[in-house]
Amino acid sequence: MSGGPSSSQTPWWRNAVIYQVYPRSWADADGDGIGDLPGITARLDHLAALGVDAVWLSPFYTSPQHDAGYDVADFRDVDPIFGTLEDADALVARAHDLGLRIVVDIVPNHTSNAHVWFQAALASPPGSPERARYLFREGRGEHGDQPPNNWQSMFGGPAWTRIAESDGTPGQWYLHLFDTSQPDLDWTNPEVHDELDDVLRFWLDRGVDGFRIDVAHGLVKAEGLPDGPAEFDSANEPTALQPMFDQPGVHDVYRRWRRLVEEYGVPGEDRDRILCAEAWVLPLESLAKYVRPDELHQSFNFAFLMTPWLPDDLRASIDEGLAAVAEVGAPQTWVLSNHDVVRHATRLGYPQQPGHLRIEGIGADDPQPDTALGLRRARAATALMLALPGSAYLYQGEELGLPEATQLPDEARQDPTWERSGHTSRGRDGCRVPIPWEADLPSYGFGPSGASWLPQPEAYRELAADRQDGVDGSTLELYRALLRLRRERGLGRGTLTWTDGYGPDVLALEIASDVGPTLVLTNLGPEPVPVPDHLEVAVVSGPLTADGAVPTDTTAWLLSGT
Repeated sequence: MSGGPSSSQTPWWRNAVIYQVYPRSWADADGDGIGDLPGITARLDHLAALGVDAVWLSPFYTSPQHDAGYDVADFRDVDPIFGTLEDADALVARAHDLGLRIVVDIVPNHTSNAHVWFQAALASPPGSPERARYLFREGRGEHGDQPPNNWQSMFGGPAWTRIAESDGTPGQWYLHLFDTSQPDLDWTNPEVHDELDDVLRFWLDRGVDGFRIDVAHGLVKAEGLPDGPAEFDSANEPTALQPMFDQPGVHDVYRRWRRLVEEYGVPGEDRDRILCAEAWVLPLESLAKYVRPDELHQSFNFAFLMTPWLPDDLRASIDEGLAAVAEVGAPQTWVLSNHDVVRHATRLGYPQQPGHLRIEGIGADDPQPDTALGLRRARAATALMLALPGSAYLYQGEELGLPEATQLPDEARQDPTWERSGHTSRGRDGCRVPIPWEADLPSYGFGPSGASWLPQPEAYRELAADRQDGVDGSTLELYRALLRLRRERGLGRGTLTWTDGYGPDVLALEIASDVGPTLVLTNLGPEPVPVPDHLEVAVVSGPLTADGAVPTDTTAWLLSGT
């Protein structure tokens, strides 16, 4: 038996459903083809009706947009393409009026190369206080013309770029774990700590309810910046074997941040401000350290996201995920899609193999998924996920059943991964295509002009929100039903027990909460699973068979008959 406490007084974040909005792709109010903050505000009613608890916004800060806003030039202002600080304040106020909390992205590993700090570093000599805010180093080799170590950028190519000094001579190298336009900060420098503290306070004072921490495992690097292993299996080996990730010092940062956000909570009023880590860390026991009682509140469970649609793999992933956080008294946080991975409606449309499922961006000349199969499995996977104890994150458009845009023209791609990989990795644009709201409007209602920063697939027309609203069996109505029943049944606060007797291809689990048990059946086998006579189907991810059984690739929530 596993899961969290079943008290109705559980802090909101322990069982919250949080919905990710990718601002440039959500809704465009001004017609320039890029989503913006007023567009988000205008569509918040959709999320209130959906039944989520909070909204997480990807970056909207001042930025050259080399990496879609994750290259921040000013952490305390809104980029003009998204609006103004007043627009941000209006968004927060409207969300709170609707009973929604707002979580914003914070990007503490790096800044943009347009940030005033980095520009000052370029204008200052080696050894200066300005350069000490970043990781500048001398190069290797007789003339310093080789990178300081063998680290590679996550976007492809070396993680080091050499600058020209003010006199024009070749100079030092700076570290960028991502794009060349994203220099890494040096978290051994107290100035960096103080600056990010102030940034957190700036947004907390404006009323935000928490932060999602980008690259949370990457802030602190191993002392001396040693070479990394020549070969590394990120799917199976401990992340900390890489000297740029999951180093012990990162936990000191988050203890400090936890103390800071707790200053803004009000005991007994359920007004906790939260911190959630994007930390791609293995093993799960190491990831659990990020959510110890004096550190972060949540961390994404990417091991679950990457689990294939196979019964043994799923059961092991759920068990291991719950056990890891139980050791530190934290809730598990479940997620199936986000702005960095292939949408699960597409991922699950491919043949499933044991082990972690890893599919890179998909192009028109790549093998294509079985769209109908992918959506059927995605609906079943979401129904399974939303029954699990803990918190859950949804990614914009998944409630419409949106697939990955697998037919994007390569010339339309904007993810820096595409260029930096030498056109070998198609990157993340396919999951970032703008949302279809109204099928018969230009850009499917994304904006008033019909412009769209990435082209929308024709298939999105029939998946538009207005085509699904109020339609029995639509993916939108399924999500609304799941979220409503999840709240009514207290599933996020419940405890999980596996139920035997349904065969090896069926996940059968009972969630016990303060309103009674809920039996969840997920059928991954070829044969339909009869519903026990004493139970009634409360919600099901797809049609039952003619005789009322649960067919393959379907999840049902079952309750005792009245």
